[in-house]
Amino acid sequence: MAADRLYLDHAATTPMLPAARAAMATAMEDWANPSSPHADGRAARAALEEARARIAVALGWSGHVIFTSGATEAIAIALTRAKAGRVVTSPVEHDAVLRVTKGADRLPVTADGCVCLTCDRVLRSDERILLAVQHVNNETGVIQPLDRIERDGAILFADCAQSAGKLSLPDADMIAVSAHKFGGPPGIGALLIRDLALIEPSGGQEQGYRPGTENLPAILAMAAALDSRGDWLAKAAELRARLDAGIEAAGGVIVARDAPRIPAIASYRMPGLSARAQLIQFDLRGISVSAGSACSSGSLKTSHVLGAMGWDEAAASEVVRVSFGPQTSDSDMDSFLAVWTAMAERAAGQLKI
Repeated sequence: MAADRLYLDHAATTPMLPAARAAMATAMEDWANPSSPHADGRAARAALEEARARIAVALGWSGHVIFTSGATEAIAIALTRAKAGRVVTSPVEHDAVLRVTKGADRLPVTADGCVCLTCDRVLRSDERILLAVQHVNNETGVIQPLDRIERDGAILFADCAQSAGKLSLPDADMIAVSAHKFGGPPGIGALLIRDLALIEPSGGQEQGYRPGTENLPAILAMAAALDSRGDWLAKAAELRARLDAGIEAAGGVIVARDAPRIPAIASYRMPGLSARAQLIQFDLRGISVSAGSACSSGSLKTSHVLGAMGWDEAAASEVVRVSFGPQTSDSDMDSFLAVWTAMAERAAGQLKI
């Protein structure tokens, strides 16, 4: 990231950790196709399997690890190839889930964005259900109560793109993770799965469940990122608390204020100023934030997450997301709050005119 800018969009992607960059650079100097039978290929296969084991240990996962190009592909594999009769999800899921579950039953959500995981009307079925619920919402940071789920034999899939490498993984049957959310490179992720019999095989590599040559340099960098990540969420919680207090003092609104939220993500409404105008002004002042998911913020369409939480279009259109990384500091919060406060005061003055 540019040294003269303040980067507060880590939920979109976070810079690669030095250990991950070093591991990837080293791997690119000397690597081969892990599926080749010669000595170079066998060495690559050994490195691949060692990285697979390291990643499982780092994430506290005892099942299988299928490498993918990222969380989006892991989501597609899990939700389109699961051996289930019906898919149930929520209206606050990432677009990658909503795209492949059109027509699926949606669980209701509360005003603070928490999914109702005991909805008998939706979960009661003679068919085997695939229940897909995000662990941490990518826009609001809300942590879903997956530990309280009444599964009754349902297959639980959790999108953990925003929580893997930060929080303990939930007790799910399938989990999607993405390396570039925790300091690894883009273009690599994994589907964690308890039992391979839960999904239909496709043939090819990854035990026959994901064809294509494995991206060994990125896989080794992903493992290195998990091995070298620090415990920075406690500091992030302090920073987010300061930011919450400052935003409210400046007349802002905290999205899902009283819900359990991961410390690294927060969304705020600035009454009287659209998210589009905010992003432009923040950018001109050297600050990078976003309006909801990076996958959809380019269009600046109204957030479906906020809509599901009961926000009207006018209020939802004034919300931006701020997200932290390991290097985010107290001075960063001071700088951001100073700009936010000045913008909010001008917006409030215009509302009074």
